[in-house]
Amino acid sequence: MNCTFPRLVLFDLDGTLLDSAPDMLATVNVMRAERGAAPMTLDALRPHVSKGARAMLAAAFADMANEQREALVPVFLAQYELELAKHGSPFDGIERLLGAIEADGGRWGIVTNKPEYLAKQLLPMLGWQTRCAILIGGDTLPQRKPHPLPLLHAAQTLYVAVEDCVYVGDDERDIVAARSANMPSVVALWGYRLPDDEPAEWGGDVLVEAPQDLLDAAIWPRKLSESAQ
Repeated sequence: MNCTFPRLVLFDLDGTLLDSAPDMLATVNVMRAERGAAPMTLDALRPHVSKGARAMLAAAFADMANEQREALVPVFLAQYELELAKHGSPFDGIERLLGAIEADGGRWGIVTNKPEYLAKQLLPMLGWQTRCAILIGGDTLPQRKPHPLPLLHAAQTLYVAVEDCVYVGDDERDIVAARSANMPSVVALWGYRLPDDEPAEWGGDVLVEAPQDLLDAAIWPRKLSESAQ
């Protein structure tokens, strides 16, 4: 069988599949309003989204002491749960890409550092609950990215050799995890990055500008040990 796509494509969630920055912005702006601060702009928050709740809180409350911000993490998560999928949506081209992978006979899954309970809630909101082959959150296993365990666990659970998988992510942690797992990787340049991030230096196999570019079979990285299809 001649397949266009890898047998299993694993994706990061925020900044890779999902443009969740508008949901995050709504979250921090509720918190800022409650504390008498003016709204934050999307441009100011967007680069921090893939770094997680603590990074977003640091951007939203830069003058606050670390201990105070740490105490706000549960508040952030509770408010974000109320904003899930209300403002954000999949990036342009993602639905077409997922459909193409499925039509080709491949499977796709999600490996994210987002808490599992939040990621699970998102799937039915996006219509992905029966399509996503596996979902691993940041607290599903004893380790999270950049540790390779979540990627290795996903491949093993779905009985797919690591070399027949590809991981797609927009953050350096994603690529470090893939490299440590010996899994081919794609750097999603359409995601969230800080101004001093240098994705070309992360060691990813391929850098891709837009999801629709991955419809081209020639773009996907392959291991020399790729199993016969």
